[in-house]
Amino acid sequence: MGRRKKIVQECERLMDKPENIRNIAIAAHVDHGKTTLTDNLLAGAGMIADEGEATRLMMDTEEDEQERGITIDAANVSMTHEYEDTNHLINLIDTPGHVDFGGDVTRAMRAVDGALVVVDAVEGAMPQTETVVRQALREGVKPTLFINKVDRLISELQEGPEEMQQRLLSVIDDVNELIRGMTEDMDDIDDWTVSVEDGTVAFGSALYRWGVSMPSMQATGIDFGDIIDLERNDERQELHDRTPLSDVVLDMVCEHFPNPLDAQPRRIPRIWRGDDESDLAEGMRLVDDEGEVVLMVTDIGIDPHAGEIAAGRVFSGTIEKGQELYVSGTAGKNRVQSVGIYMGGEREEVEHVPAGNIAAVTGLRDAIAGSTVSSVEMTPFESIEHISEPVITKSVEAKSMDDLPKLIETLRQVSKEDPTIQITINEDTGEHLISGQGELHLEVITQRIERNQGIPVNTGEPIVVYREAIRGATDTVEGISPNRHNRFYLTAEPLSEEIVDQIRLGEVSMDMPEQERREALQEAGMDKDSSQNVEHIFGTNVLIDDTKGIQHLNETMELVIEGLEEALDEGPLAAEPVQGTLLRLNDARLHEDTIHRGPAQVIPAVRRAVHRALIAGHVSLLEPIQDVRIDVPSEHMGAASGEIQGRRGRVDDMYQEGDLMVIEGIAPVDEMIGFSSDIRSATEGRASWNTENAGFRVMSDSLQRETIMEIRERKGMKLELPESIDYF
Repeated sequence: MGRRKKIVQECERLMDKPENIRNIAIAAHVDHGKTTLTDNLLAGAGMIADEGEATRLMMDTEEDEQERGITIDAANVSMTHEYEDTNHLINLIDTPGHVDFGGDVTRAMRAVDGALVVVDAVEGAMPQTETVVRQALREGVKPTLFINKVDRLISELQEGPEEMQQRLLSVIDDVNELIRGMTEDMDDIDDWTVSVEDGTVAFGSALYRWGVSMPSMQATGIDFGDIIDLERNDERQELHDRTPLSDVVLDMVCEHFPNPLDAQPRRIPRIWRGDDESDLAEGMRLVDDEGEVVLMVTDIGIDPHAGEIAAGRVFSGTIEKGQELYVSGTAGKNRVQSVGIYMGGEREEVEHVPAGNIAAVTGLRDAIAGSTVSSVEMTPFESIEHISEPVITKSVEAKSMDDLPKLIETLRQVSKEDPTIQITINEDTGEHLISGQGELHLEVITQRIERNQGIPVNTGEPIVVYREAIRGATDTVEGISPNRHNRFYLTAEPLSEEIVDQIRLGEVSMDMPEQERREALQEAGMDKDSSQNVEHIFGTNVLIDDTKGIQHLNETMELVIEGLEEALDEGPLAAEPVQGTLLRLNDARLHEDTIHRGPAQVIPAVRRAVHRALIAGHVSLLEPIQDVRIDVPSEHMGAASGEIQGRRGRVDDMYQEGDLMVIEGIAPVDEMIGFSSDIRSATEGRASWNTENAGFRVMSDSLQRETIMEIRERKGMKLELPESIDYF
């Protein structure tokens, strides 16, 4: 206990000195060794016992992570490291590399100022490396590079010093090309490429715990020749003793990553759109621990004893127990019950946590991953952009009805912890739908419900999520209320891609000041009059109120919007969500008497009008598609490209990279279910592949009818389509 107590005291002392703090994330392609490296750093910093080969994966705390051997949740840890006679506090977030968990990576980048990019020396830079580097740079987070698994070049590939250096240089070039391509348009970033000479690149083996960089080689006198000799003679322990990996990497972190004082003036304008002249902005730029409290929540975890824990970056002020704080997007205040910082992987409660640190706070019951928490009401941080939307759904039901309340509670919790998951709860049937980024994503979530909550569940087959969208503009259609006293007149037209993208990225929303929203819409190509009459935005659909002076419309508008949302949530073809539609309310006739224009009259009238307008605009099904990249030896190229083409996909490009052929293409998500086992058998297990969600596209006419019928049957809807829809 003595040593631990000492470490805690040291961390508490350091957290008040922002110049000695480094907030960093480790990011990489799946299986390139991030988590093994993190364990190594913790052992080197004396936070966990150092027991020979670092295979205990301290960070993967969940059982499922240990079984699958992959990181699923981003984990927070802190450690201290002495560099040039000064002790530093290093807060590190180990992020997942698997594509299905990209949302966690984006959120982690928000809390840190530096990203340690890990690349496998044998595999080189991979698609997911590119994605994590892009996410880091977009948030204004500075990269350095660690090339892992160098031992394999020596022992498995039997490379000599020349070949090895060539290979390592080509990995560095690839990473720099990514960095250059992504930063050339960024004014606030000088040259962030990495280089051996500058000491922003390190090499080593996380498994055998040794590492080198230019500065460390100068200090220890070890060169690549020595490394090859020691590695070949199996003297790996000596290699570790002479040049321990943790020192090399932590020195690089202290020397080359910015501290909060350097980083925040650059990062705040990128992630916050508030008034940059205000005292609040000044407080965040200066990392002022006496300013107003501003915390950006990047992660919500559950502690069996303390309940929900919100972890995130404190950009200004000092958080203490008992404070009453605002949570963006919710009313009222939440009271802070405890504050802590991470020590190793454990949370230690402390009296207060000042600006520049990563804090763990309990009591913020309204916060979700992505919330802005502050002592004054303020413009929230930019919403964290999720690059993809859910494309696959599974139904989950409790095996025993007694577990139902607990299951609903757990599902709500899941959607708080991971905003890339959508949950639809059907109280009547007891069937709940979970939608996520891919098969693995959902599999992991449902396993956790069974394992952590002890709720036995039945899960259905994976179902693909479709969308509905119109193809053309329409004439005016009418919707009449059941009592025939209220009439609504609508037209519909497709929104441009550009406007849809702006809405999706949160650049246009109903939360912004009206002036700003008008400008953003006009910039994306909407005409001036329409942009001034935007009444509501729902999903990627926009309602424009073009009516003039209609009595009672103002007080009826809430019901109109409710009817609109119901109609767009469940489109006319197969009750799938509608996207990218601009609806104009041109005219309305309303009954004088409030009683005759209540919800039971207005909502059905509007819903009917919206569906009629969609049908008049030839609404069609859109299906989700994925970008597919397959790396495969050339003799299996035909079989691999056949796997894409046989799935209604198309191959866009084939080229050679090193000794492998790369095939790039797209395919519908629906056809990609079960892809992994098929591609393995088609290529004798020699292919590696990656898929990323790539939005939605219109499904070909020949498949529309059949697919619509399948979905309607699954949802228990009527099986005959109204005549007006039968235009396929």
